[in-house]
Amino acid sequence: MIVHDPYNAFCRHTHVALNGAPDGPLHDLNFAVKDVFDIAGHRTGNGNPVWLETHAPASRTASSVERLLAAGARMVGKTHTDELAYSLNGENVHYGTPINPKAPGRIPGGSSSGSAAAVSGGLVDFALGTDCAGSVRLPANYCGIYGIRTTHGLVPADGVVDLAASFDTVGWFARDPQTMRRVGEVLLPVSDFKPKRLLIAQDAFAFAGSEVTDALAAPVSRLKEAFADHRDVSVYSGDPAAWPKIFRILQGDEIRKRHAAWIDTHDPNFGPGIAERFRWTRTIDDAEVERMRPLREDAVRHMDALLGDNALLCLPTAPGVAPKLATPVAELEVFRARAFALLCIAGLARLPQISLPLGTMAGCPLGLSLIAQRGADRALIDWVAKELKIDAEVVRS
Repeated sequence: MIVHDPYNAFCRHTHVALNGAPDGPLHDLNFAVKDVFDIAGHRTGNGNPVWLETHAPASRTASSVERLLAAGARMVGKTHTDELAYSLNGENVHYGTPINPKAPGRIPGGSSSGSAAAVSGGLVDFALGTDCAGSVRLPANYCGIYGIRTTHGLVPADGVVDLAASFDTVGWFARDPQTMRRVGEVLLPVSDFKPKRLLIAQDAFAFAGSEVTDALAAPVSRLKEAFADHRDVSVYSGDPAAWPKIFRILQGDEIRKRHAAWIDTHDPNFGPGIAERFRWTRTIDDAEVERMRPLREDAVRHMDALLGDNALLCLPTAPGVAPKLATPVAELEVFRARAFALLCIAGLARLPQISLPLGTMAGCPLGLSLIAQRGADRALIDWVAKELKIDAEVVRS
Protein backbone atom coordinates (compact mmCIF):
# COMPACT_ATOMS: atom_id res chain seq x y z
CA MET A 1 0.00 0.00 0.00
CA ILE A 2 1.16 3.53 -0.79
CA VAL A 3 2.02 5.09 2.56
CA HIS A 4 3.35 8.52 1.58
CA ASP A 5 0.67 10.19 -0.53
CA PRO A 6 0.24 13.81 0.57
CA TYR A 7 -1.63 14.64 -2.67
CA ASN A 8 -4.36 11.95 -2.56
CA ALA A 9 -3.09 10.79 -5.93
CA PHE A 10 -3.35 7.03 -5.35
CA CYS A 11 -6.36 4.70 -5.10
CA ARG A 12 -6.72 2.72 -1.88
CA HIS A 13 -9.73 0.76 -3.18
CA THR A 14 -7.90 -0.72 -6.18
CA HIS A 15 -4.32 -0.76 -4.95
CA VAL A 16 -1.88 -3.04 -6.73
CA ALA A 17 1.92 -2.85 -7.02
CA LEU A 18 4.03 -4.91 -9.40
CA ASN A 19 7.77 -5.33 -9.71
CA GLY A 20 9.30 -4.91 -13.13
CA ALA A 21 11.81 -7.18 -14.80
CA PRO A 22 15.17 -7.39 -12.98
CA ASP A 23 16.83 -5.39 -15.74
CA GLY A 24 15.83 -3.33 -18.76
CA PRO A 25 15.91 0.24 -20.06
CA LEU A 26 13.52 1.47 -17.33
CA HIS A 27 14.84 -0.59 -14.42
CA ASP A 28 15.63 2.47 -12.28
CA LEU A 29 12.20 4.09 -12.70
CA ASN A 30 8.90 3.67 -10.90
CA PHE A 31 5.49 4.56 -12.26
CA ALA A 32 1.78 4.85 -11.49
CA VAL A 33 -1.19 3.80 -13.59
CA LYS A 34 -4.52 5.57 -14.01
CA ASP A 35 -7.36 3.39 -12.70
CA VAL A 36 -8.77 2.71 -16.16
CA PHE A 37 -5.95 0.28 -17.05
CA ASP A 38 -6.64 -3.38 -16.30
CA ILE A 39 -4.30 -5.40 -14.10
CA ALA A 40 -4.83 -9.16 -14.20
CA GLY A 41 -6.63 -10.46 -11.12
CA HIS A 42 -7.69 -6.99 -9.96
CA ARG A 43 -10.78 -4.88 -10.45
CA THR A 44 -10.58 -1.63 -12.39
CA GLY A 45 -12.41 1.17 -10.59
CA ASN A 46 -12.87 3.72 -13.41
CA GLY A 47 -13.45 6.46 -10.84
CA ASN A 48 -16.81 5.20 -9.57
CA PRO A 49 -17.60 2.74 -6.75
CA VAL A 50 -20.59 1.23 -8.60
CA TRP A 51 -18.37 0.50 -11.60
CA LEU A 52 -15.92 -1.20 -9.25
CA GLU A 53 -18.67 -3.32 -7.70
CA THR A 54 -20.26 -4.38 -10.98
CA HIS A 55 -17.17 -5.48 -12.90
CA ALA A 56 -15.18 -8.66 -12.35
CA PRO A 57 -11.41 -8.71 -11.90
CA ALA A 58 -9.51 -8.32 -15.15
CA SER A 59 -8.39 -11.49 -16.89
CA ARG A 60 -5.23 -9.88 -18.27
CA THR A 61 -3.04 -6.80 -17.86
CA ALA A 62 -3.17 -3.95 -20.36
CA SER A 63 -0.35 -4.45 -22.85
CA SER A 64 1.01 -0.94 -22.29
CA VAL A 65 1.53 -1.75 -18.62
CA GLU A 66 3.04 -5.13 -19.47
CA ARG A 67 5.58 -3.48 -21.78
CA LEU A 68 6.68 -1.06 -19.08
CA LEU A 69 7.06 -3.86 -16.53
CA ALA A 70 9.01 -5.95 -19.03
CA ALA A 71 11.32 -2.95 -19.50
CA GLY A 72 12.14 -3.03 -15.80
CA ALA A 73 9.96 -0.21 -14.44
CA ARG A 74 8.20 -0.82 -11.12
CA MET A 75 4.50 -0.06 -10.81
CA VAL A 76 3.77 1.37 -7.36
CA GLY A 77 0.00 1.84 -7.56
CA LYS A 78 -3.11 2.97 -9.37
CA THR A 79 -4.18 6.60 -9.46
CA HIS A 80 -7.50 8.42 -9.21
CA THR A 81 -9.52 9.38 -12.24
CA ASP A 82 -12.70 11.35 -12.81
CA GLU A 83 -15.80 9.20 -12.97
CA LEU A 84 -15.69 7.02 -16.09
CA ALA A 85 -13.01 9.48 -17.30
CA TYR A 86 -15.73 11.90 -18.43
CA SER A 87 -14.38 15.19 -17.10
CA LEU A 88 -11.44 17.53 -17.49
CA ASN A 89 -11.50 18.82 -13.91
CA GLY A 90 -10.02 16.09 -11.72
CA GLU A 91 -12.65 16.39 -8.98
CA ASN A 92 -14.17 13.15 -7.69
CA VAL A 93 -17.05 13.21 -5.18
CA HIS A 94 -16.44 9.60 -4.13
CA TYR A 95 -12.68 9.47 -3.59
CA GLY A 96 -11.69 13.09 -3.21
CA THR A 97 -9.83 15.47 -5.49
CA PRO A 98 -6.06 14.99 -5.86
CA ILE A 99 -4.09 18.03 -4.74
CA ASN A 100 -2.35 20.01 -7.44
CA PRO A 101 1.25 20.11 -6.13
CA LYS A 102 2.22 23.14 -8.24
CA ALA A 103 -0.96 25.10 -7.55
CA PRO A 104 -2.51 24.09 -4.22
CA GLY A 105 -6.05 25.37 -3.94
CA ARG A 106 -6.66 24.76 -7.63
CA ILE A 107 -7.93 21.70 -9.48
CA PRO A 108 -5.39 19.21 -10.86
CA GLY A 109 -7.24 18.65 -14.14
CA GLY A 110 -8.67 15.40 -15.34
CA SER A 111 -9.48 12.84 -16.07
CA SER A 112 -5.90 11.64 -15.44
CA SER A 113 -5.85 13.63 -12.21
CA GLY A 114 -4.05 11.24 -9.86
CA SER A 115 -1.35 10.40 -12.40
CA ALA A 116 -0.59 14.08 -12.95
CA ALA A 117 -0.53 14.82 -9.21
CA ALA A 118 1.75 11.84 -8.49
CA VAL A 119 4.29 12.97 -11.10
CA SER A 120 4.07 16.68 -10.29
CA GLY A 121 4.53 15.96 -6.60
CA GLY A 122 7.56 13.71 -7.17
CA LEU A 123 5.87 10.52 -5.92
CA VAL A 124 6.76 8.60 -9.11
CA ASP A 125 9.08 9.11 -12.06
CA PHE A 126 6.29 8.84 -14.64
CA ALA A 127 2.64 7.84 -14.83
CA LEU A 128 0.26 6.47 -17.43
CA GLY A 129 -2.93 8.32 -18.29
CA THR A 130 -5.44 8.37 -21.09
CA ASP A 131 -6.37 11.29 -23.29
CA CYS A 132 -9.71 11.44 -25.08
CA ALA A 133 -10.55 15.15 -25.08
CA GLY A 134 -7.50 16.43 -23.21
CA SER A 135 -7.24 14.20 -20.15
CA VAL A 136 -3.43 14.13 -20.23
CA ARG A 137 -2.69 17.50 -21.81
CA LEU A 138 -4.88 19.60 -19.52
CA PRO A 139 -3.61 18.07 -16.22
CA ALA A 140 -0.05 18.51 -17.54
CA ASN A 141 -0.84 22.18 -18.16
CA TYR A 142 -2.34 22.63 -14.69
CA CYS A 143 0.31 20.68 -12.76
CA GLY A 144 3.43 22.02 -14.51
CA ILE A 145 4.72 18.77 -16.05
CA TYR A 146 5.25 17.17 -19.45
CA GLY A 147 2.37 15.17 -20.88
CA ILE A 148 1.71 13.55 -24.24
CA ARG A 149 -1.38 12.53 -26.13
CA THR A 150 -0.15 9.92 -28.60
CA THR A 151 -1.28 9.33 -32.16
CA HIS A 152 -4.61 7.53 -32.05
CA GLY A 153 -4.02 3.78 -32.09
CA LEU A 154 -0.23 3.99 -32.01
CA VAL A 155 -0.01 2.68 -28.43
CA PRO A 156 -2.42 -0.27 -28.11
CA ALA A 157 -5.36 0.51 -25.83
CA ASP A 158 -6.30 -3.10 -25.07
CA GLY A 159 -7.10 -3.57 -21.41
CA VAL A 160 -8.06 0.10 -21.05
CA VAL A 161 -11.65 1.07 -20.23
CA ASP A 162 -12.78 3.15 -23.18
CA LEU A 163 -14.77 6.36 -23.04
CA ALA A 164 -14.99 7.12 -26.76
CA ALA A 165 -12.84 4.62 -28.62
CA SER A 166 -12.22 6.62 -31.79
CA PHE A 167 -10.71 9.42 -29.68
CA ASP A 168 -9.13 7.56 -26.73
CA THR A 169 -5.33 7.37 -26.58
CA VAL A 170 -2.74 6.16 -24.10
CA GLY A 171 -0.40 8.88 -22.82
CA TRP A 172 1.96 9.61 -19.96
CA PHE A 173 3.44 12.29 -17.73
CA ALA A 174 6.98 13.04 -16.52
CA ARG A 175 8.82 15.95 -14.94
CA ASP A 176 11.58 16.06 -17.56
CA PRO A 177 11.86 15.37 -21.30
CA GLN A 178 14.53 12.71 -20.85
CA THR A 179 12.13 10.51 -18.88
CA MET A 180 9.42 11.19 -21.45
CA ARG A 181 11.83 9.95 -24.11
CA ARG A 182 12.83 6.80 -22.20
CA VAL A 183 9.19 5.80 -21.80
CA GLY A 184 8.58 6.58 -25.47
CA GLU A 185 11.40 4.28 -26.50
CA VAL A 186 9.48 1.42 -24.86
CA LEU A 187 5.93 2.28 -25.94
CA LEU A 188 6.39 3.90 -29.35
CA PRO A 189 7.71 2.72 -32.72
CA VAL A 190 10.70 4.44 -34.29
CA SER A 191 9.89 7.46 -36.44
CA ASP A 192 12.08 9.13 -39.06
CA PHE A 193 10.23 12.44 -38.77
CA LYS A 194 12.58 15.44 -38.71
CA PRO A 195 10.95 18.78 -37.94
CA LYS A 196 12.19 21.59 -40.17
CA ARG A 197 9.38 24.14 -39.94
CA LEU A 198 7.62 25.74 -36.98
CA LEU A 199 4.05 26.91 -37.43
CA ILE A 200 2.65 29.33 -34.84
CA ALA A 201 -1.11 28.88 -34.50
CA GLN A 202 -1.92 32.56 -34.41
CA ASP A 203 -5.69 32.05 -34.28
CA ALA A 204 -5.34 29.56 -31.42
CA PHE A 205 -3.26 32.05 -29.45
CA ALA A 206 -5.84 34.77 -30.19
CA PHE A 207 -8.60 32.46 -28.99
CA ALA A 208 -6.68 31.74 -25.76
CA GLY A 209 -6.41 35.47 -25.13
CA SER A 210 -3.77 38.14 -24.73
CA GLU A 211 -2.85 37.18 -21.15
CA VAL A 212 -2.00 33.60 -22.18
CA THR A 213 -0.22 34.81 -25.31
CA ASP A 214 1.92 37.23 -23.30
CA ALA A 215 2.73 34.57 -20.69
CA LEU A 216 3.97 32.21 -23.41
CA ALA A 217 5.79 34.80 -25.51
CA ALA A 218 9.26 34.02 -24.14
CA PRO A 219 9.15 30.24 -24.74
CA VAL A 220 7.61 30.79 -28.18
CA SER A 221 10.51 33.09 -29.06
CA ARG A 222 12.99 30.48 -27.88
CA LEU A 223 11.20 27.86 -29.98
CA LYS A 224 11.55 30.05 -33.04
CA GLU A 225 15.30 30.19 -32.48
CA ALA A 226 15.46 26.44 -33.17
CA PHE A 227 14.03 26.88 -36.67
CA ALA A 228 15.21 28.86 -39.66
CA ASP A 229 11.72 28.47 -41.09
CA HIS A 230 8.94 29.68 -38.81
CA ARG A 231 5.73 31.51 -39.57
CA ASP A 232 2.25 32.32 -38.29
CA VAL A 233 -0.66 30.22 -39.56
CA SER A 234 -4.38 29.84 -39.04
CA VAL A 235 -5.35 26.41 -37.79
CA TYR A 236 -9.13 26.50 -37.83
CA SER A 237 -10.70 26.13 -41.24
CA GLY A 238 -13.54 28.41 -40.14
CA ASP A 239 -15.21 29.44 -36.90
CA PRO A 240 -13.09 28.18 -33.94
CA ALA A 241 -16.35 27.03 -32.31
CA ALA A 242 -17.09 24.61 -35.17
CA TRP A 243 -14.40 22.02 -34.42
CA PRO A 244 -15.31 21.62 -30.72
CA LYS A 245 -18.91 20.98 -31.75
CA ILE A 246 -17.84 18.24 -34.16
CA PHE A 247 -15.74 16.68 -31.41
CA ARG A 248 -18.42 16.87 -28.72
CA ILE A 249 -21.17 15.38 -30.90
CA LEU A 250 -19.08 12.45 -32.14
CA GLN A 251 -17.51 11.82 -28.74
CA GLY A 252 -20.87 12.09 -26.99
CA ASP A 253 -22.46 9.60 -29.40
CA GLU A 254 -19.73 7.05 -28.67
CA ILE A 255 -20.03 7.64 -24.91
CA ARG A 256 -23.79 7.08 -25.00
CA LYS A 257 -23.39 3.84 -26.94
CA ARG A 258 -20.66 2.64 -24.60
CA HIS A 259 -22.19 3.53 -21.22
CA ALA A 260 -25.95 4.16 -21.44
CA ALA A 261 -26.99 0.54 -20.85
CA TRP A 262 -24.74 0.20 -17.81
CA ILE A 263 -26.04 3.47 -16.37
CA ASP A 264 -29.66 2.38 -16.89
CA THR A 265 -29.00 -0.97 -15.22
CA HIS A 266 -27.07 0.23 -12.18
CA ASP A 267 -28.19 3.88 -11.71
CA PRO A 268 -24.82 5.09 -10.34
CA ASN A 269 -24.55 8.31 -8.38
CA PHE A 270 -22.48 10.76 -10.45
CA GLY A 271 -20.99 13.99 -9.23
CA PRO A 272 -21.94 17.49 -10.43
CA GLY A 273 -21.22 18.16 -14.09
CA ILE A 274 -20.66 14.51 -14.92
CA ALA A 275 -24.27 13.49 -14.36
CA GLU A 276 -25.45 16.34 -16.58
CA ARG A 277 -22.95 15.40 -19.26
CA PHE A 278 -24.15 11.79 -19.44
CA ARG A 279 -27.76 13.00 -19.65
CA TRP A 280 -26.80 15.36 -22.47
CA THR A 281 -25.41 12.48 -24.55
CA ARG A 282 -28.95 11.07 -24.74
CA THR A 283 -30.16 14.20 -26.53
CA ILE A 284 -27.75 13.82 -29.46
CA ASP A 285 -29.57 13.37 -32.74
CA ASP A 286 -28.42 10.51 -34.98
CA ALA A 287 -28.74 12.69 -38.06
CA GLU A 288 -26.42 15.25 -36.47
CA VAL A 289 -23.87 12.51 -35.79
CA GLU A 290 -23.91 11.45 -39.43
CA ARG A 291 -23.53 15.07 -40.51
CA MET A 292 -20.45 15.46 -38.29
CA ARG A 293 -18.58 12.36 -39.47
CA PRO A 294 -17.38 13.80 -42.81
CA LEU A 295 -16.62 17.11 -41.12
CA ARG A 296 -14.14 15.32 -38.87
CA GLU A 297 -12.41 13.86 -41.90
CA ASP A 298 -12.29 17.35 -43.41
CA ALA A 299 -10.43 18.46 -40.27
CA VAL A 300 -8.06 15.51 -40.64
CA ARG A 301 -7.22 16.46 -44.22
CA HIS A 302 -6.85 20.12 -43.29
CA MET A 303 -4.33 19.32 -40.54
CA ASP A 304 -2.42 16.87 -42.72
CA ALA A 305 -2.02 19.53 -45.39
CA LEU A 306 -1.03 22.18 -42.85
CA LEU A 307 1.67 20.06 -41.21
CA GLY A 308 2.98 18.44 -44.39
CA ASP A 309 5.86 16.07 -43.74
CA ASN A 310 8.19 18.27 -41.67
CA ALA A 311 6.33 20.84 -39.55
CA LEU A 312 5.52 21.27 -35.88
CA LEU A 313 2.51 23.30 -34.83
CA CYS A 314 2.87 25.47 -31.72
CA LEU A 315 -0.17 26.50 -29.68
CA PRO A 316 -1.25 27.05 -26.07
CA THR A 317 -2.21 23.87 -24.29
CA ALA A 318 -5.14 25.60 -22.57
CA PRO A 319 -6.80 29.02 -22.36
CA GLY A 320 -5.50 29.57 -18.84
CA VAL A 321 -4.20 28.12 -15.59
CA ALA A 322 -6.02 25.69 -13.32
CA PRO A 323 -9.33 27.03 -11.97
CA LYS A 324 -9.68 27.27 -8.22
CA LEU A 325 -11.21 24.48 -6.18
CA ALA A 326 -14.95 24.86 -5.58
CA THR A 327 -15.38 26.94 -8.72
CA PRO A 328 -19.11 26.79 -9.58
CA VAL A 329 -20.00 24.06 -12.06
CA ALA A 330 -21.42 26.53 -14.57
CA GLU A 331 -18.18 28.51 -14.54
CA LEU A 332 -16.11 25.36 -14.98
CA GLU A 333 -18.26 24.38 -17.95
CA VAL A 334 -17.54 27.71 -19.63
CA PHE A 335 -13.80 27.19 -19.18
CA ARG A 336 -14.11 23.58 -20.37
CA ALA A 337 -15.83 24.75 -23.54
CA ARG A 338 -13.04 27.25 -24.21
CA ALA A 339 -10.39 24.59 -23.55
CA PHE A 340 -12.11 22.28 -26.02
CA ALA A 341 -11.39 24.68 -28.87
CA LEU A 342 -7.66 24.12 -28.30
CA LEU A 343 -7.71 20.48 -27.20
CA CYS A 344 -9.97 19.22 -29.99
CA ILE A 345 -7.46 19.98 -32.75
CA ALA A 346 -5.21 16.98 -32.15
CA GLY A 347 -8.13 14.82 -31.04
CA LEU A 348 -10.15 15.33 -34.21
CA ALA A 349 -7.13 14.83 -36.47
CA ARG A 350 -5.80 11.81 -34.48
CA LEU A 351 -2.44 13.58 -34.04
CA PRO A 352 0.21 13.49 -31.29
CA GLN A 353 0.51 16.52 -29.01
CA ILE A 354 2.97 17.14 -26.19
CA SER A 355 2.40 19.76 -23.51
CA LEU A 356 5.56 21.46 -22.25
CA PRO A 357 5.68 23.17 -18.83
CA LEU A 358 7.30 26.37 -20.08
CA GLY A 359 5.14 29.21 -18.83
CA THR A 360 3.47 30.66 -15.78
CA MET A 361 0.53 32.97 -15.24
CA ALA A 362 -0.75 34.30 -11.93
CA GLY A 363 1.98 32.24 -10.25
CA CYS A 364 0.61 28.98 -11.69
CA PRO A 365 1.90 26.65 -14.42
CA LEU A 366 0.92 27.25 -18.02
CA GLY A 367 1.71 24.83 -20.85
CA LEU A 368 2.87 25.34 -24.41
CA SER A 369 2.10 22.54 -26.88
CA LEU A 370 3.59 21.05 -30.01
CA ILE A 371 1.56 18.97 -32.48
CA ALA A 372 3.30 16.75 -35.03
CA GLN A 373 2.19 14.64 -37.96
CA ARG A 374 0.47 11.31 -37.31
CA GLY A 375 2.88 8.62 -36.10
CA ALA A 376 5.74 11.04 -35.39
CA ASP A 377 5.36 10.72 -31.61
CA ARG A 378 8.75 9.25 -30.80
CA ALA A 379 10.59 11.70 -33.03
CA LEU A 380 8.62 14.56 -31.46
CA ILE A 381 9.68 13.54 -27.95
CA ASP A 382 13.26 12.95 -29.10
CA TRP A 383 13.36 16.42 -30.62
CA VAL A 384 12.09 18.01 -27.42
CA ALA A 385 14.63 16.08 -25.33
CA LYS A 386 17.64 16.64 -27.61
CA GLU A 387 17.12 19.90 -29.46
CA LEU A 388 14.81 22.13 -27.51
CA LYS A 389 17.17 24.25 -25.45
CA ILE A 390 14.69 25.77 -23.07
CA ASP A 391 15.25 25.80 -19.34
CA ALA A 392 11.75 25.85 -17.88
CA GLU A 393 12.93 27.39 -14.62
CA VAL A 394 14.66 30.22 -16.47
CA VAL A 395 11.55 30.87 -18.56
CA ARG A 396 9.36 30.93 -15.46
CA SER A 397 11.64 33.34 -13.67
